[in-house]
Amino acid sequence: MFCTNCGSQVQPGAAFCISCGNKIGPVASVDPPSAPEAKQRAQSFLHPSGGIPVATPSGPVDRCPWCGATVEDTSETARSCPRCGAALRSRTAASHSGWLELPPRKDMAKLQFGNSSCQIEGLYVPVAEMNLASNDSVYFSHHMLLWMDTGMNIATMSMRGGWKRMFAGLPLIMMQAQGPGHIAFSKDEPGELIALPLQPGQAVDVREHMFLTATSNVEYDWFQSQIWYRAQVGNDTETVYPIGMFMDRFSSPSSPGLLLLHAGGSVLVRELGPGEPILVKPSALVFKDPLVQMQLHFEHPNAGFFQWGYYTNRSIWLRLIGPGRVAIQSVFERVEHENANIVSNSYATSWQW
Repeated sequence: MFCTNCGSQVQPGAAFCISCGNKIGPVASVDPPSAPEAKQRAQSFLHPSGGIPVATPSGPVDRCPWCGATVEDTSETARSCPRCGAALRSRTAASHSGWLELPPRKDMAKLQFGNSSCQIEGLYVPVAEMNLASNDSVYFSHHMLLWMDTGMNIATMSMRGGWKRMFAGLPLIMMQAQGPGHIAFSKDEPGELIALPLQPGQAVDVREHMFLTATSNVEYDWFQSQIWYRAQVGNDTETVYPIGMFMDRFSSPSSPGLLLLHAGGSVLVRELGPGEPILVKPSALVFKDPLVQMQLHFEHPNAGFFQWGYYTNRSIWLRLIGPGRVAIQSVFERVEHENANIVSNSYATSWQW
């Protein structure tokens, strides 16, 4: 069999051409993996050493960085995954300290989920355009909807779990789009649109207000962040939650799913080893793996006799401890009441210098 677009030979059973990414046929069903295989697939988004895959144009690629499928043809002509159509050889920049850029959108082919596809378009305010098959659906909040076909089936989600959605930082009323048809989503802010494929058994913790849309087989939950401090402001005491009172947890229990997030500026990801700590500004956090622990960290100079310097020069950090991924955004807000008198706080470390 040959591709009707570029004429390249197509592997038997492939859903996409490995040369041009043209769709050939329906995506083959995949049996749920065993526990060890699920753990391995959950790491398919990562480089073997822990980061996002850095696939150079000349390097062999034997596993899709998005869906985890095995790629039998590792030659330079194989540029797209035969199962989901994602680009196999997108170049990713890495810093000397280990931070990696997310794969650039301009090199990303359409991502496949079920029998549907998602194309991320645009650089300044990106758009997620989806072509939903009749048996696929996604859920979202109404203000993220950009455009849709007139025949698209849109309905409100069941109120079951509605209060859980509200506590998780999602709207109480959520919308659901059922194919067939085209629909597009965008957050009315510049930044990065992050496509996170979730393999069976994989979960990710996300800060509030980052959610854009997700396939309906992706489940969500919430948990208390346990990151807080009480600041004295005049005669009043105010409790501050620098990463939010709650965090969202999205998971895919039994079948592969797709989660889309939106973050400000550029998004960088780093893999922390077991017990490896790092300090980030709290409002810069985008998502983390569930195994990554977090706590407050205070830094301030030794002002000696001048106690006013002790407060005004203090910095408040979020201390993250591996193992697992950590993602940050380059556009973030200043920590609220950072220089106020903190009278109590959740567990924190400190450094005086």
